[in-house]
Amino acid sequence: MTKTIDEKIEIINQVGEEVINQDDLKNLLENKKEQIIAYDGFEPSGQIHIAQGLLKAININKMTSCGIKYKLWVADYFALLNNKYGGDMEKIQTAGKYFIEVWKSCGLNMENVEFVWAKEFYEKHPEYWGTVLQLSKNATITRVMKCGQIMGREESTSNPAAQIIYPLMQAADIIHLKADIAQLGLDQRKVNMLARDIFPKIGKRKPVCVHHHMLMGLQQKTTEGMSEIDKKIAMKMSKSKPETAIFMTDSAKDVQKKFNKATSIDGIILDNPILEYFKYIIFEKFDTVLIERPEQYGGNYTTESYNQLVKDFETGTIKSIDLKQMAAKYINELLEPVRNHFENNKEAKELLEKIKKFNITR
Repeated sequence: MTKTIDEKIEIINQVGEEVINQDDLKNLLENKKEQIIAYDGFEPSGQIHIAQGLLKAININKMTSCGIKYKLWVADYFALLNNKYGGDMEKIQTAGKYFIEVWKSCGLNMENVEFVWAKEFYEKHPEYWGTVLQLSKNATITRVMKCGQIMGREESTSNPAAQIIYPLMQAADIIHLKADIAQLGLDQRKVNMLARDIFPKIGKRKPVCVHHHMLMGLQQKTTEGMSEIDKKIAMKMSKSKPETAIFMTDSAKDVQKKFNKATSIDGIILDNPILEYFKYIIFEKFDTVLIERPEQYGGNYTTESYNQLVKDFETGTIKSIDLKQMAAKYINELLEPVRNHFENNKEAKELLEKIKKFNITR
């Protein structure tokens, strides 16, 4: 069934915690005659966690349901610049193939999704580097250095010169992928704002930026004094802290153990990572959730509404231990097809075994 413009905007706003900007989005949907293209990129390294896996699949499926073609940019060259796997391209590309296998097995609708490998693309399109040079002439070093956050780095004079090249290349990607929408995480915001500022200077149209929510790590730290966006970036799930992240091929036992150790205080909803799983993943996949409890602890609890779940947690009808048990149950159900794929598919199994043996430099 064809969606109206308003319906598409509503769905895209479900994906975007921040959309820059609404007028540009509406104009794009109303006036572009050809298929609209959105893109997101990822540096292949390490095992893929649930925010990169299930949550990304949910977001992409929403975007493609609006008739948008989605290009997933396998940023192997960027992983090299960021010294992932010590810059070993063979390992980086092995990780990229492993990521793709995860998405195939976790419900990503592949019909309107295209995987584009950066290294291969650059070799076929040498004109790309001319765009990078054009962008470099229209951006100050200070502005580009402030984009270091997109690499998981803080601004520093000791960082490699790759920190200057990287944001300019990422901006050029938008142009050469012919992307109308840059659909990346909030942590990539600075380079998207750079692109919107300098594209008109080289005769290019500003991209619409749809910045998705970044799922919290399961164990939280103090973020007092940070801006709201910096706080969200600091709290996001990170594979460098494996005890705080659910990986797509974690065993059911490991998932339960990680949830048991998660930060959650009875009745406190602010910065509660367990509630994030319900809001952004579980209630996207299940119409009803059930907590099975003995009668002395309130008996079984069922709800069809995330808002009701939050209210009942706030009032004490359900406790943190209930949330943790229920989250582990439903997340394990969603991860079971992925575990089965990597257990039973020979190629996928070999990729995962290789990834587990690699050491991540950063």
